[in-house]
Amino acid sequence: MTKRVMILATDGFEQSELEKPKANLEKAGIATEVVSLEKGMIRGWKDKDWGDAIKVDKTVDDVANCEGYDALLLPGGQMNPDILRMNERAIAIVREFGMAGKPVAAICHAPWLLAEAGLIDGKTVTGWPSIRTDLKNAGANVVDQEVATDGNLITSRNPDDIPAFSKALIDMLGESVAQDQLEAA
Repeated sequence: MTKRVMILATDGFEQSELEKPKANLEKAGIATEVVSLEKGMIRGWKDKDWGDAIKVDKTVDDVANCEGYDALLLPGGQMNPDILRMNERAIAIVREFGMAGKPVAAICHAPWLLAEAGLIDGKTVTGWPSIRTDLKNAGANVVDQEVATDGNLITSRNPDDIPAFSKALIDMLGESVAQDQLEAA
């Protein structure tokens, strides 16, 4: 049976941090579904300006629970996770995946969502440098490395880490893809 990964994002997601891991998961035969706050399209952020739009498959209100999904992917960007962490349903989804022990992969600023959901106390995580104090204040052991895996949590720092980040999630899902096939930023 094909594995399914929910990608939770909204306007202002870092273009490469959604598109590249999504493509890498799909290369490994894993289905992806974009879930957002509203129907329609969401726009990425790329090189200090608005990037491409991507189609939303479902809204957070359409998702009853994490059943039917094998993992959660949280792309970064500064705006995207900051908006999502203010939405109770979005945080409930993140918390549910975490509490169910399903893989939750967050890159760049997206570990903010893990902190908001109360999932990082005592966990080893990484993230964009400007949020590391927030992560520490939420009880995490913060490291500076391309990917940090602790239990079901996978975190990375920035777009340069996308191949290692994608591989960690694909491996945790029990699938495989050759390292040289992984798309980078």
